Amino acid sequence: MIEKFYINNPSHTDLNMYRCGIEECSPGYTWGPAVRDHYIIHYILEGCGTYIVNGKKYDLKKYDGFLICPHTVVCYRADNNNPWIYSWVGFHGIKAESYLKQANLTLDNPVFRYERDNTLEDCLKRMIETKTLSKSREIMLLGLLYEFLSCLIEYAPDNTNYRKDKKELYVKKAVEYIAMNYSRKITIDEISKYVGLDRSYLYSIFKNTISLSPQEYLIKFRIEKACELMEYSSLSICGISHSVGYEDQLLFSKTFKKVKGFSPSEFQKKIKEKKN
Repeated sequence: MIEKFYINNPSHTDLNMYRCGIEECSPGYTWGPAVRDHYIIHYILEGCGTYIVNGKKYDLKKYDGFLICPHTVVCYRADNNNPWIYSWVGFHGIKAESYLKQANLTLDNPVFRYERDNTLEDCLKRMIETKTLSKSREIMLLGLLYEFLSCLIEYAPDNTNYRKDKKELYVKKAVEYIAMNYSRKITIDEISKYVGLDRSYLYSIFKNTISLSPQEYLIKFRIEKACELMEYSSLSICGISHSVGYEDQLLFSKTFKKVKGFSPSEFQKKIKEKKN
């Protein structure tokens, strides 16, 4: 028995849900060795199995979970005598890695155990049940994904020390400043001054925390906001360019194509074709 569905809405910059489902595996069922291009968390509801990643083997059972990181070769196998049943959720986004680190989930620490209540199981079940919704499905799924991750973060081992990490707080402060000011011509020096750090140190903690430089994050944030405006507003490309902080429309178009792989006008055409 397998039940799954895919969601691919890139309009949410911080966190995007991609897929979810539940599977009752047959004895010895194996996936991989192979890679994914996004994060996936599996949570075991019954049975047991084995997860192999980064040269390590993990024997897992009910209430255990495991993380698959993008572009990482993994393999997992259901037990021959007591094959597992698991639910999973796949996601990506600028803040995905940061949220997982807060939950103490990384490539070096890809497994967890959660048995205090049914929160994780219920979240995953409700995600699957949203297939019956039409108007509110997207926002419901995103809310459930945040609830799922917040539960992992709240009860993660050593989470208290992580919350006190000043580097994470500096990045959060910078990201919030960008979100409030991306529509005007802000500079990295301005962001650094607001946070209270020199530019080189801000660059360092951004790369270590979210794997992007401040400039890369600002550009990606602006382009994602531009995509939202193209899909949900009637603004011209010139108007959108100014709305996301680009005074030079030509520079905006070049940057957009570099990030997305096609021009703003081509993106608008794709949106129209999708709606029709």
